[in-house]
Amino acid sequence: MGNCLHASSTRVDHAQSSLQPSEPSKASSKSGLPSVPSNLTLKSYSEKSANESLPTPRTEGEILSSPHLKPFSFNDLKNATRNFRPESLLGEGGFGYVFKGWIDEQTLTASRPGCGMVVAVKKLKPEGFQGHKEWLPLSWAVRIKVAIGAARGLSFLHNSESQVIYRDVKASNILLDGDFNAKLSDFGLAKDGPTGDRTHVSTQVMGTHGYAAPEYIATGRLSAKSDVYSFGVVLLELLSGRRALDKTRVGIEQSLVDWAKPYLGDKRKLFRIMDPKLEGQYPQKGAYSVATLALQCLGSEAKARPRMSEVLASLEQLQVSKDVRRCSRIEQMASPNHTRRSPIRHMPSPLNLTPTGSPLPSTRHSPRFG
Repeated sequence: MGNCLHASSTRVDHAQSSLQPSEPSKASSKSGLPSVPSNLTLKSYSEKSANESLPTPRTEGEILSSPHLKPFSFNDLKNATRNFRPESLLGEGGFGYVFKGWIDEQTLTASRPGCGMVVAVKKLKPEGFQGHKEWLPLSWAVRIKVAIGAARGLSFLHNSESQVIYRDVKASNILLDGDFNAKLSDFGLAKDGPTGDRTHVSTQVMGTHGYAAPEYIATGRLSAKSDVYSFGVVLLELLSGRRALDKTRVGIEQSLVDWAKPYLGDKRKLFRIMDPKLEGQYPQKGAYSVATLALQCLGSEAKARPRMSEVLASLEQLQVSKDVRRCSRIEQMASPNHTRRSPIRHMPSPLNLTPTGSPLPSTRHSPRFG
């Protein structure tokens, strides 16, 4: 496969969760596939005995502190794969597409095809679910930060002079930059809100299964409270680490709302739906507050749901609580560099902010019910 391999083994891994990091753009490369950044984990087994082989990191802290973890920018990966050319495509799986690339063994920079070390670059499929399982777990403090960023964007839309209903609130439409600042993306389904004394607009039902409000699905009546319901589902994803719909699970657990809702109002049972990846590192009072807020957002009566401005205020109050600050300090102390950064920290923010300072990027197209 080349003249400089020396039996080295490498792999490029890009991980995603219910919530997805931002990329330089969603413009397709020459291969016609969306471009996303990745991390390259180098594991060299040449000239090493079995006893000398590197241990496999098992926890997030071990992974992030490993000297063998090398972050690569999108341009690095594009150059290594010759701009993701079709002839570099090795295969396709549930996670996405795998491309063959070449990097220099010493500098780890892109090299000419046939010279250097072969690497496999895995590029995410927007509709893929494997990445949700591979995404490095976010701490409690970071999850609250993500929720606040998304809520701020929705509140901006709902409280604008000309109200806009987002209509496709879901984890994959919340992009994160290198500091885990959340921005809304994909405004292909956005709709002007009602005017005058009207409470809703009637429209064709569109959106994503598992997130859409029940009254909108049943009647086509759309309001800002429809977005509030969808945001409640996102809060459940942040609490549980599960997807809104998961056909790999059995019975009621396939629907996150149906499975989690009975536990949201019970402090003693809430732990049953909490994400095990948090390893118990979250304030019980704060988790119950988020669960209660999610339950309010998921109310069956649209009128009874809180406004997004009220949801935002509740989350911001939670962020400044002593429990969240304590969790954040513990996390920083546990980190070898006393900082917590996104795996895409070397990438500039892809978000094109509007001149008015809106937290919203430019419009993109969104999938529909199918």
